[in-house]
Amino acid sequence: MDRFERFLLTAVSPRKDEGNSPTGIVGRCLARQLLALGRRVRVLAEPDQCGGWPEAVEVVEGSVTRPLERARAFDGVEAVFLAGAHPATVGDALTLARNARVGKVVLLSSHGPEYEAVHPPETWFWLAIEKAVERSGMAWTHIRPSAVMGAVIEGTYPATGSDWSDTVRADGVVREAFLDQGHYPFIHEEDLAAVVAAALVGDDHTGTVVEAVGPPLSTRSRIRSIATALGRDIDTVDLTADESRAIWRGRGWPEGAIDVTLYALEEYGARFDELVQWTADQRPSVRDIIGRPPRTYDDWVSENIDSFR
Repeated sequence: MDRFERFLLTAVSPRKDEGNSPTGIVGRCLARQLLALGRRVRVLAEPDQCGGWPEAVEVVEGSVTRPLERARAFDGVEAVFLAGAHPATVGDALTLARNARVGKVVLLSSHGPEYEAVHPPETWFWLAIEKAVERSGMAWTHIRPSAVMGAVIEGTYPATGSDWSDTVRADGVVREAFLDQGHYPFIHEEDLAAVVAAALVGDDHTGTVVEAVGPPLSTRSRIRSIATALGRDIDTVDLTADESRAIWRGRGWPEGAIDVTLYALEEYGARFDELVQWTADQRPSVRDIIGRPPRTYDDWVSENIDSFR
């Protein structure tokens, strides 16, 4: 094998701020998929993300948010899966990658950064990272995912469902706002990783923004999936938005993430047909890219049901 068969993945500690995906869970899925394709994998991971990788993965402890401390991590790498980057230091990471002759950057962005464009550039977060990648001189692909099903395991955005494993285990109850009308879009982490793998190993998506989105799922349907897998009923308590806010705030969720979660639960319910159609109209679709039907929430629950026992 030569240098052009090694990929660098980055993983950071869980972040609850709006738009953050679970980099560790997605990264481990991606590592397994790349190894199965015969590629070599190196990971630059923050300390609490250094475990659980396949044995063949080379793990370098460090952080993509402090890339100058681990500059050699970029050496001998064909492409980078850039996950968990921060606007303040993404330029350093990209300079290191370019100097190491990295050919491609596949960015884990967030759903909807284009809405930041109406605000001053100094306030941008995801859009600032995307623009830096585009200016880097390397080939690039932006992956904008919907919420990731496994976020509840790693403790990243969104807040909806984030306490269900605790309350279902403790007293068999889900307490949340917008129980009846609430919807939220989710993608399985294996499917998101497969989208990233396709962008890393091929050129079909170079220079594009890929909307890696799943359909809006109702809160009730997610609860039913868990109850069915458990083989018992789950009671529900429909909270007000302020009551859910207080619970999530007590669990460490920042106000911005709470605001976006509550807004999305209500908005996806109110505009369900329109947003389902928007998801169906995306080209290429997730199914187009990965070559199979996306995994369902029932699939995810069956794979992770021990979290709710």
